[in-house]
Amino acid sequence: MFKHLRYNIRAVLERDPAARNGFEVFLLYPGVHALIMHRWAHWLYRHRLKFIARLLSQFNRFLTGIEIHPGASIGKGVFIDHGMGTVIGETTVIGDNVTIYQGVTLGGTGKETGKRHPTIGNNVMISAGAKILGPFKVGDNSKIGAGSVVLSEVPENCTVVGVPGRIVKREDKRVEQAECIDLDQVRLPDPVFDAFSRMTERVCELEDKIKKLEERLNSEAL
Repeated sequence: MFKHLRYNIRAVLERDPAARNGFEVFLLYPGVHALIMHRWAHWLYRHRLKFIARLLSQFNRFLTGIEIHPGASIGKGVFIDHGMGTVIGETTVIGDNVTIYQGVTLGGTGKETGKRHPTIGNNVMISAGAKILGPFKVGDNSKIGAGSVVLSEVPENCTVVGVPGRIVKREDKRVEQAECIDLDQVRLPDPVFDAFSRMTERVCELEDKIKKLEERLNSEAL
């Protein structure tokens, strides 16, 4: 427990420029509090004390605004930044050094039993408002853009944006340490904008050609 706590506090200090020291992080960061209480609830859940585990998880939700089912498995170095409105389902598995922003949902898509929530790999960043729904995996070192809805598997080292989520960038570079995680949520590829830009350029080219043809016809008519 204390080993995980030290690791999580260090992760916050490495990834949040607003964090000044470990004491402040321990006292004031709801994402850290939510993970501490989840460790207890998860232990109770694994030891078949499921009612008490759910009761603790609901208390956790009341205090932090972060809802984590006690059945979810969460690795070390996970950083839930702000966290309000974040929901993590029962069969979710989260790897190490994952960063989750506010309003994220790691949920299911129906009433099926068994594994019904996503598996998140190591060093993944999930931006604000993203929804990852279903029993598939998001590969290591991938990034999910803000507001994206991801409904299918994401390979390693990819960037996903949009509704539904589309892979818009693949990278070969691997991230091995938490301090090297790319936390940029803004400068992500926008395939819709790129498509409109190409269409606009093409329209301008065609208009220029039509203008030249009109000038040629007018000169020949004279």
